[in-house]
Amino acid sequence: MNKLVGADLFFKCENFQKTGAFKARGAVNTVLQLSSNIESVVTHSSGNHGAALAWATGLREMKSYVVVPTDASSFKRRNMERYGATLIDCGQELESRVSVLQDFLAKHDATFIHPYDDARIIAGQGSATIELLESECNLDQIWVPVGGGGLASGAILAANGNVEVVCAEPELARDAYLSMQAGCRQPPLPPVTIADGLRSSLGELNFSILRAAKTTVALATEVSIKRAVRLVFEMMKVVIEPSAAVVVAAMLENPSLVANRVGTILSGGNVPCPQQFD
Repeated sequence: MNKLVGADLFFKCENFQKTGAFKARGAVNTVLQLSSNIESVVTHSSGNHGAALAWATGLREMKSYVVVPTDASSFKRRNMERYGATLIDCGQELESRVSVLQDFLAKHDATFIHPYDDARIIAGQGSATIELLESECNLDQIWVPVGGGGLASGAILAANGNVEVVCAEPELARDAYLSMQAGCRQPPLPPVTIADGLRSSLGELNFSILRAAKTTVALATEVSIKRAVRLVFEMMKVVIEPSAAVVVAAMLENPSLVANRVGTILSGGNVPCPQQFD
């Protein structure tokens, strides 16, 4: 893999994290700070944040509700339910998520936890970068995927200007790329990328952190994302989901942006078993 990319790569495998993704970090950090009189929380998620929040609330015997798009991965839906979440269906667009969520909050006594536009979430996600920097010295860059921006903004804060953070994003969901170009947040594109965890629109707090750091966003095509999933499996024997593979794909597509010693956060591995092994 080093030869393919042309750099020394150091992978932080968050696909091995509890619930299968880095999202467990921010969820636990947030839930453990909630008041003891809170009994229920609600969020919206395509899968990984919902599962993480369900697991975290289970640690405190709280109830969790997740507004989920109807086209969400069946595997990720099962994962959320496995950890105790009650799922509430919504449409594919972000506007539908928000509408269904607001309707739920109007009828139920629950605390909303934003999946990425929340300082507690961002701080929790930043712990992945802290651990990476503690384990690998003298990194020139850290590459992370960006969707809503929780992991990316957490990485930037954790790096604290000592290491450059580069974000990778699907070309079909390039609102972060466009936002950095325009200098203001841009609306999300239609949710069609295979990297379902990165379909979210860049959050307001997250954008302000990325913009202050003048963050570079590198794009990856759908073809290269699929290829990266396969390459990591074949060459490293590690199972990652398309949202995690975006960083590898973007490095392969943008070699001029890649430095010598690169830390790479593989954000998650929540994919179903290949059909031939079912």
